[in-house]
Amino acid sequence: MASTWTPPMGYDRNAPKRAINVTINADLLTQARAYTRNVSGTLEELLAAYVEQERARRRAEDAAIDRVVDGANRFQAANGFLSDEFSNL
Repeated sequence: MASTWTPPMGYDRNAPKRAINVTINADLLTQARAYTRNVSGTLEELLAAYVEQERARRRAEDAAIDRVVDGANRFQAANGFLSDEFSNL
């Protein structure tokens, strides 16, 4: 059965290819070659998926931090600073 999964388009698929050196476990590479003829293409697809997943995770983390800051700001606007009762100014 053919896979219908396509990698995310969060990068320029037409950018030039660049050769790099990658060290990978020999046994893992042998096993991967049993499933794909194009190891480089498969690695590129998997790396693209990882980058998109990490980008989404960081966006979610930033949004969570923004909610915490907004909540703290609303609390401060309604109640003042917690340290105000201890200030001697």
